Amino acid sequence: METFPVVNMEMLNTEKRAATLDKIKDACENWGFFEVVNHGISHDLLDTVERFTKEHYKKCMEQRFKEMVASKGLEAVQTEIEDLDWESTFFLKHLPVSNISEVPDLEDDYRKIMKEFADKLEKLAEQLLDVLCENLGLEQGYLKKAFYGSKGPTFGTKVSNYPPCPKPDLIKGLRAHTDAGGIILLFQDDKVSGLQLLKDGKWIDVPPMRHSIVINLGDQLEVITNGKYKSVEHRVIAQTDGNRMSLASFYNPGSDAVIYPAPELLETEEKEKKLIYPKFVFEDYMKLYAGLKFQAKEPRFEAMKAVETTVNLGPVATV
Repeated sequence: METFPVVNMEMLNTEKRAATLDKIKDACENWGFFEVVNHGISHDLLDTVERFTKEHYKKCMEQRFKEMVASKGLEAVQTEIEDLDWESTFFLKHLPVSNISEVPDLEDDYRKIMKEFADKLEKLAEQLLDVLCENLGLEQGYLKKAFYGSKGPTFGTKVSNYPPCPKPDLIKGLRAHTDAGGIILLFQDDKVSGLQLLKDGKWIDVPPMRHSIVINLGDQLEVITNGKYKSVEHRVIAQTDGNRMSLASFYNPGSDAVIYPAPELLETEEKEKKLIYPKFVFEDYMKLYAGLKFQAKEPRFEAMKAVETTVNLGPVATV
């Protein structure tokens, strides 16, 4: 069986750079996921983020979740629940404008550490986008610029806990879906597993690994690479024991960014005929995605083709 790809980011600064780039390229083309270690975010910071996140759940969210479970009678379900996820979540916005100071119930120290964590993740996301540019033969900065919009990218974190579930065969932690956005950076529990991706028709576990960051590609990178890289279906299986922590940070295009296949990745002749993927404004895609998240992505792309924007399909200016 194939081994889940784990990339040591420090190797990019050594004689093993070419081999490391190849490993990332293979992961993007064949997995849609990879895990990075030695990524430049300190273990102390990650440990502090984990501690605060778990303390916040126990103090502010656990009782609410238990009340929701009781009110819906979920402990006694006998048939599969298809319209609910066994998760407790809240959202933090970082870019273009942060809402961390406004989210209720967060201790000041937690707000401060999450701002620092978001800054580090933003830098890592942009570093990875440039690595992807290098592998794709695109100019450095192309993907960052493609995401930019008029106010820069959109960046936020979904903070989730997946408490113990009495019927994990009947209730998913998070139903299968692809991510709508750009590049996703996940800091997940290293003890309680549950995240799986679909590869070659089989569900494969994404291994919990201490201090790693899991990377996956969203629908927008599939469009920009014209299908060379693909967003991949994934899900979370609830567990009977343990509370799984998950912080998924989404580095996405700005709401008014125009997304389309990079002209450099298309055949030079008959470009228009070879455009498989549509051209659209990211916000329009997100409005469509909101109602179709747990369905196949292909009809979403087809729907966007029907409303293709008239924005000029020219090269993206790089910074």
